[in-house]
Amino acid sequence: MYKPEKIRNIAIIAHIDHGKTTLLDQLLKQSNIFRDNEHIPERVMDSYDQEKERGITIFAKITSVHYQDSGEDYKINIIDTPGHSDFSGEVERILGMVDSVLLLVDAQDGPMPQTRFVLSKSLKMGLRPIVVLNKVDRPHADPDRVLNETFDLFAELGATDEQLDFKYCYASGLSGFACHHLNDPRENLKPLFELIIRAVPAPTGSLENPFLMQAATLYYDDYVGRQACGRILDGKVKKGQSLIHSDSAGKQTRATITRIQGWLGLEKIELDEAGVGDIAVLSGIPEVIIGDTLCDPSQIRILPPIKLDEPTVSVDITVNSSPFVGKSGKHVTMNKIRERLEREKRSNISLKIEESSSDQDKISVAGRGELHLSVLIEAMRREGYEFSVSKPRVLMKKIEGTDYEPIERVHIEVPDEYSGKVIEELSKRKGEMQHLDTNEHKITSMEFLIPTRGLMGYRSEFLTQTRGLGILTSIFEDFQPWKGNIAGRSRGVLISNGPGKTNGYACFNLQERSTLFVTPGEDVYEGMVVGENTRDNDLVVNVTKAKQLTNVRASGSDENILLTPPRKFTLEQAIDYIQEDELIEVTPDAIRMRKTILNEVDRNRKGRQS
Repeated sequence: MYKPEKIRNIAIIAHIDHGKTTLLDQLLKQSNIFRDNEHIPERVMDSYDQEKERGITIFAKITSVHYQDSGEDYKINIIDTPGHSDFSGEVERILGMVDSVLLLVDAQDGPMPQTRFVLSKSLKMGLRPIVVLNKVDRPHADPDRVLNETFDLFAELGATDEQLDFKYCYASGLSGFACHHLNDPRENLKPLFELIIRAVPAPTGSLENPFLMQAATLYYDDYVGRQACGRILDGKVKKGQSLIHSDSAGKQTRATITRIQGWLGLEKIELDEAGVGDIAVLSGIPEVIIGDTLCDPSQIRILPPIKLDEPTVSVDITVNSSPFVGKSGKHVTMNKIRERLEREKRSNISLKIEESSSDQDKISVAGRGELHLSVLIEAMRREGYEFSVSKPRVLMKKIEGTDYEPIERVHIEVPDEYSGKVIEELSKRKGEMQHLDTNEHKITSMEFLIPTRGLMGYRSEFLTQTRGLGILTSIFEDFQPWKGNIAGRSRGVLISNGPGKTNGYACFNLQERSTLFVTPGEDVYEGMVVGENTRDNDLVVNVTKAKQLTNVRASGSDENILLTPPRKFTLEQAIDYIQEDELIEVTPDAIRMRKTILNEVDRNRKGRQS
């Protein structure tokens, strides 16, 4: 067990794609925790399936490295945090476990919206960040300009004089070097390790005091059940020791610690005891939830609960009522879905999960954005659950009798030729421009304040408008008075008029006036959305219609059918796309959209029958 003065606890925070996980890879490699013959994958900390596929960090993860400086052994606990604003609840919880943060800023892009958010949280908690100007070896890097912009951001966010006097260094996570000055030798990350040991304060507290810890995150083990993870604030804990567990309601129960774990590199290791400053995982407290206090019976203390910003977007989850229900999913009943969401509610406090008082077959799930919600929905889908998801809606606030809605700060970078289209579209969506600048490379940077409603459904349209060359990032700003109505989707959809398999002949005839979402041979049912109309009205079509066969063959009548590849939706794109009268059908092997109001389909069918 390390003494508190030899421990350093630090989190890596940054805007998405500024290189946190890559830099952490290099810190792990250069601390010699891996065997010489061990295979080390890229972005080794992104161990969750969806993280590997999406290329983003979703959950905060802890690692520990040992470093020797001037003959002294130090233990550095490092926490990798998500860069996407939808997962900022992870960042808020983790900041309470560390004594400083490494703020990574891209030496070309400079501070971005998420940089502002995570830095603001760190400064409010009294932490003194260390600034790392990353990617200094890129061709267009301008670290001097970015350093000045970062200082301005500190001042703008109300940093104290001590926080403004931040330490900084230059680095490249990909190349694996850090240096104090730009003309220093670029050999390894030793300058960064030394900076962490000198600039990060040691944990406060004493090994002699009674034990105290707050659960900041939870794990689950098949053998020992639920496990509480947090930083030990005072004293030490041993295996077999009795503790008092206090929940948010003040209820106190006695628990016996059955296992203590810490980290060495990426591996969890079992410990006999852990003390002040250690980030430890404790087993033996079956009912623990995030924010609960664990303390020694000799001195009972209750720490204030962990407070997170409120969710801004909500969806309704209901049972799948389509004709294809149960074809691929194992868990299709409301009871199974409810159990799974209850489990999520206990371990993920940044999501708000509530049952409807008026409808027993509906559960509302609220989060920070569509991506935040889609990660949970995708996880459930992979676990064999089948259900329906409604169009997301923003969560309103009533302040002095006036409706207030969430507003996002949107940062956009596009080639100059596309900026006019983007400005026009965002203005229609009640966006207010805050900043506009075009650099020497003809790249226009824009900043808007726009209602969260206005962003829904725009991201895929933005990629089309900018030919995939634009970058759009957003972060919650605040609640402002309702901005008025915003027009929905500009085009209608094609709705299947009956069940069957789609036919190549029908698809060929429909593709001239629409964009199809299905391929020939795909199963469809009445009311299923099979394509997008070129006009603003919904259209009921027969996508299963086959060509009339005759025994006469004529030259030119049996030409080859050339079909345009269909448009396929990811979960987030589908959530963005649907309207109020539509649902997403989520199953383990498919994502479909369908109309909930089939009046037009019924009218068409009755017309055919008459």
